[in-house]
Amino acid sequence: MRLVSDPVFGEVDLTASAEELAALARAVAEGDGFVGSSPPLDGGTLAGVEVRKSSGPGVRVELDASRQVLVISGDPGARAILAANLEGMATAEDGGHLHIDYFPEHPYLVEGSLPIVVNSPHGGMPAR
Repeated sequence: MRLVSDPVFGEVDLTASAEELAALARAVAEGDGFVGSSPPLDGGTLAGVEVRKSSGPGVRVELDASRQVLVISGDPGARAILAANLEGMATAEDGGHLHIDYFPEHPYLVEGSLPIVVNSPHGGMPAR
């Protein structure tokens, strides 16, 4: 998995294999775990994703700048929705990407969450 923090757009770009995305989806669903990035860790590359439980409501995505780790925390229901979205990208058979960005009345993200772009393991745009 490769996580790159983009200071210009203020988002994190996540590129991973289907297996890595599935592992991240499981960690998010369970509310506990760490999925590390692949070396090299350079410039804007983050060390990994840490998942934590919280009482919510909703999911918060934030950067722990001191450790260069993306932190995802949230209540079980909101984490389940995010986990399903990640699993959907892991099992999709075509390319594309998923934008996970907060907007008012978002179904699971809380205001102030860092935006994430999750790239399909198949890259590019969908074939359909």
